[in-house]
Amino acid sequence: MHPTKRPAWFWLASMLALLWNLVGLLMFWKQITLTPAAVAALPPAQQQIHAAMPQWVDVLFGIAVIAGVLGALGLLLKRRWAAPVLLLSLLAVTAQMAAAYLTTPAWALTGAASAVFPLLLIVIALLLWRFAQRASARGWTR
Repeated sequence: MHPTKRPAWFWLASMLALLWNLVGLLMFWKQITLTPAAVAALPPAQQQIHAAMPQWVDVLFGIAVIAGVLGALGLLLKRRWAAPVLLLSLLAVTAQMAAAYLTTPAWALTGAASAVFPLLLIVIALLLWRFAQRASARGWTR
C-alpha cells in the first residue's frame, strides 16, 4: 500500500500519546520506588490497598507503560508495529486495573468513585490502540 499524507493532527495525537505514556512511566517509577516513609504518609485506606497489592500487579503496570511509550514512539516513527504494541499496553493496563480491584480491598475502601480514573486509563489505552490501527489502515504507517 502506498502511504498517504498524514494529517497534522496525526503528529499532535502521537506526541500527546507519548507525553501521556511518559507520565505513566513516571508514575510507575514512583510506585516501584515508594519508600516505607512515603507509604506511611498515605491515607489509611491507601495504605491498606498498597499492603494488599501483589507485586505481580506492578509487573503489569510496567508492561502497560513501557508498551505505551514504545507504541507512541512507533507512531511518531510511522511504524506499523505501533498498533500491536499499543494493544499489549491496553491488555496490560486492563489486567492491572482488574487485578488491583480483585486482589485488594480497593472497592470496599474507596467505592465506585475510585474506579473512574482506572476506567479512564483503559479507555485512553483503547483509543490509542484504535488510533494506531486506523493510522495503519490509512497508510500513515509502514
